[in-house]
Amino acid sequence: MEVCFFLIGETGQARAFDRSDISRLQSVAREAAGLKRFVLHVPAVASSHAAPAPFCVTQWYFDDLDQLETALQPGHAIATAADSIAEHASNGTLHQQAMAVRKFSTPHPHASEAHDERCTYLVGYEGEADDFNAWLTHYMTHHPPLMARLPGIRELEIYTRIDYRTGLRHARATAMQRNKVVFDDIAALDAALASTVRTRMKADFDSFPPYGGATPHYPMRSIYGNLTRK
Repeated sequence: MEVCFFLIGETGQARAFDRSDISRLQSVAREAAGLKRFVLHVPAVASSHAAPAPFCVTQWYFDDLDQLETALQPGHAIATAADSIAEHASNGTLHQQAMAVRKFSTPHPHASEAHDERCTYLVGYEGEADDFNAWLTHYMTHHPPLMARLPGIRELEIYTRIDYRTGLRHARATAMQRNKVVFDDIAALDAALASTVRTRMKADFDSFPPYGGATPHYPMRSIYGNLTRK
């Protein structure tokens, strides 16, 4: 199963990522041995919303855990990227989490990620279910088929936590689950969130097994890395 590493820049006094910042991160990603995909997310809307979005989230995809753990050691790609991201915020913090990837098909996936930008709705389940097996069984059975019907959806992934070794000094995030739904732009996301499918998703949410904790939802501008080595 594919694994994904989340490096999350929590809100602080962060400056915006400019083209040179993005290019530098993409260049670092190209040096990560075994990296299959890289995505940089930055806020798509102003942070005046009730739950301020992280100033950035990066996703690093590998085919196996050994490759990821190597990239997390000092002097390797993700550690270098973490240092670069940390420079963007004063009084901000970085959190790390490795997760298993559960990818679902969508009716109209986008053809290429290289040099591409989309709008992503990132969701985190940061608390705990009373019975995680019951939670995950219900969730995987009922929710992805609804999510895949959202109008304009291009990509759908669900992540569950795993144990891993890391050389990064940053605190570990402990979300039991994360979700990602991807659209062409913020207008397409807004249309999906206003659709009848979203209403059905909310009804299904009310039938979930018991869970306690925060469930932040963040609209993000997503920049897909070109990993072609020069």
